[in-house]
Amino acid sequence: MQHTARASLRDYVDLTKPRLLPMVLFTGLPVFGMAAAGAGGSVAQPVWAWSGIGFAALTLLGITLAAASANTLNAWIERDKDALMERTRERPLPAGRLSPRAALQFGLGLAAGSTALLWAVAGAPAAGLGVASILFYVFVYTVWLKPRSAWNAVIGGAAGAAAPLIADAAVNGHVGAPGLLLFGIVFFWQPPHVWAIALYRKADYEAAGIPMLPSVIGDQPTRWRMLAYTLGLVPVTLAPVALGLLGPLYGAVALGMNAWFIASSVRLLRERTDDAARRMFHVSLAYLFSLFLAMNVELLLRG
Repeated sequence: MQHTARASLRDYVDLTKPRLLPMVLFTGLPVFGMAAAGAGGSVAQPVWAWSGIGFAALTLLGITLAAASANTLNAWIERDKDALMERTRERPLPAGRLSPRAALQFGLGLAAGSTALLWAVAGAPAAGLGVASILFYVFVYTVWLKPRSAWNAVIGGAAGAAAPLIADAAVNGHVGAPGLLLFGIVFFWQPPHVWAIALYRKADYEAAGIPMLPSVIGDQPTRWRMLAYTLGLVPVTLAPVALGLLGPLYGAVALGMNAWFIASSVRLLRERTDDAARRMFHVSLAYLFSLFLAMNVELLLRG
């Protein structure tokens, strides 16, 4: 009985795509330092809420629950397609370990919990953006774009980049430069990251009928677009330094990681192999992690 309960709990956690959730926390965290210092804002919060780290922790928990809800509802909608793909067919719903009804109830419960928490701790603007991020990911990306457009990774990237916007609204009651800049970094990072997967998992997506860019315009044109996005990330990632929100530590890391990301994209253009695409995928993860780690370290040292 205990083993069954643990297995069931693990399946519910798997629905939320837990490997993606740390990125949500990591990309939202720097805004608390940048927004308060850079915009001169004051943290608007109810009198009962903890100050400082407690406020940030509760807000980030609300953001994470919103992302978990969106991922769960995505898994519920795509359960039939997941059953057709090698890398997803063992997920809880296509494998039959959870019922669709239970997954739907879980996803809706997470949405309600995240909205209530964000509203209570951070106010209506943050809660509203949390709801908008769920609705965008579920209806605009999952239901409308993903099965119809090869550009789903571009437009759908807005949902994956929502954490800085929600955090900024929590701190200042509105979205300002810090939230928009970090949103831009994650938004422009997402296409080359997703297209790297689409290159070495091309057959999987074709089996599920999902029109990813390599299948629609070809592998090499996709690689050229990946290079364009990695080049475009240079000014986007350096903008926080230019605006005085971050300093030389982050700037040095951003320059180094951009050089590595661009070099990986050029290598992918030349080698044209699944192994090169897989390396590009791993580099993209290290790239985003390093940028936001540098932000958090610099803000911690400054604070």
